Amino acid sequence: MLRRRQTEWPRVAIVGAGMSGILMGIKLHKRGIPFTIYEKASSVGGTWRENTYPGLICDVPSQYYRYSFEPNPDWSLQFSPGSEICRYLEKTAHRRAVYPHIRFGCEIVSIKLNEDCWVLRTQTREQFTADVVITAVGFLHHPFVPPLKGLNDFQGVAFHSAHWDHNINIRGKCVGIVGNGSTGVQLVGEITPHVGKLKLFQRTAQWIFPAVNGPFSEKTKKLFRLCPLLANVSYWRVRRSFLGTFGKALEGDPKWKAWLDGLCQQNLDTVKDPKLRAKLTPTYKPACKRIVLSGQFYQAIQMPHAEVIVEAIDHVAPKGIVTRDGKLHEVDILVLATGYKAHDFISSIEIIGMQGRDLKQLWANGPTAYQTVAIPGLPNFFSVIGPYSPVNNTSIISCAETQVAYIMRCIDTILRGRISMTPKVEQADRQIAEWRKAAMNTIWGSGCKSWYQDKEGVPLIYPYSPQQFEDDLSHAPILEHYDLRTIARTRPLSTQPTAT
Repeated sequence: MLRRRQTEWPRVAIVGAGMSGILMGIKLHKRGIPFTIYEKASSVGGTWRENTYPGLICDVPSQYYRYSFEPNPDWSLQFSPGSEICRYLEKTAHRRAVYPHIRFGCEIVSIKLNEDCWVLRTQTREQFTADVVITAVGFLHHPFVPPLKGLNDFQGVAFHSAHWDHNINIRGKCVGIVGNGSTGVQLVGEITPHVGKLKLFQRTAQWIFPAVNGPFSEKTKKLFRLCPLLANVSYWRVRRSFLGTFGKALEGDPKWKAWLDGLCQQNLDTVKDPKLRAKLTPTYKPACKRIVLSGQFYQAIQMPHAEVIVEAIDHVAPKGIVTRDGKLHEVDILVLATGYKAHDFISSIEIIGMQGRDLKQLWANGPTAYQTVAIPGLPNFFSVIGPYSPVNNTSIISCAETQVAYIMRCIDTILRGRISMTPKVEQADRQIAEWRKAAMNTIWGSGCKSWYQDKEGVPLIYPYSPQQFEDDLSHAPILEHYDLRTIARTRPLSTQPTAT
């Protein structure tokens, strides 16, 4: 381990000031390695900044959904509201001295390899250079808007859930929600009591785990403030409990899988009307898709003014949605809770690596990354929460901490040897082939269609347990798996704009 000291090389560029970008900055700052975070928005927070729809909560317990080294005594609920997570990230970035390293309103549109360094160009044509680039843009980044015929002809108000219009008063209005994944379910549970009519356009029924989102008592929060050690004990206890129950079920443990299946079925059975219950009954096994957590959905959807529509959408008309049976479902407000382009990753940025090859060429057969963080053809280039990251029902922050620790070991190697390191294509291909084969034997490959999967139907996620993921990335990089090249340049790089 290198001693903490201020260095002039390597200069690191981080793209994105969300959860993983802040985490990467904290670790680099602690080690005295110079870095700059380029953030397109005017504040930190990533997906928790962008999403503000009513009812937004995290589906991982609050005490586990945080940085392991940064307690938060102020969570209000067992499952955190999105606004509280965003505030937590803001406070952490301030406390850990990351803010001075962030350039806000600085959208990176191009990253190109130029001999031994990377050149980053912004939307306003500023240019910056860096020895190491780390993308931390997340995977729930680009909203997916389905190609609904006639959407532009709708005379009411329509928007994606990621762009919630808080100027619109939904009280007493007829609201149509397209999509019933986690976002759609949370919206139904939250807004149904306040609207005049709720129409849920459901393509696929979801299994819903009956999460009770109770508050933390003031006494508990006071104890956590007075004794951060107690908050840390709570973190590890909740983590162990969550991974030992929910996690085991997802890994296929018969005992815990039966427990999960039973609770989901019991929750569904609270729907009294057999016709409605039939509409809401999935045709696949629980956990094949990402499990949705809600203690409000079934209660809300059974309200007299709520309706589930399972007939496929044909087109959008000026007054509402027309389904394939020819029926017009009139709505005042149309909300597209249709998720994200989860596998686009960093596709909005032009990335040119070795031999002038575009990342789109390198990923022609699908996104790939060695150890989930390093990309063949891109020297000294890493990604947090990129391809094949374990993004199933677990704490994505815990996943990011594992990846960032591995990236820091790679940066140690780069710094010691003044080298560039690029994962070998054959090594990455061998690993991805193994993971793809294993993924088809997991619950996520058991017969449903989900956003986990690529166009071939293979789950694009790490197929083993969270503990094995941590074990796999806990060691120093195996240098035989990388192409290494000595970097001769010794002058420090500039983080100031250069002429274009």
